[in-house]
Amino acid sequence: MEMQEIRKLNIDELMQKLDDSRREHMDLRFKKASMQLSDTTQVRKIKKLISRLETRLTELRFIKQESEE
Repeated sequence: MEMQEIRKLNIDELMQKLDDSRREHMDLRFKKASMQLSDTTQVRKIKKLISRLETRLTELRFIKQESEE
């Protein structure tokens, strides 16, 4: 998921996607540890997605805070 797609999501959708991504990251880590994961680059990709989602949430919170002041 690219940043352009992430910017189209609202806060609720972002939070849901972030929760799903964190669960998937945990599952991938367990699979990697038990040698069941064939494509280890998936771990890096999901970590980048989580970072993008958190960045967008921070942006939205900052914008919301500025508009309240």
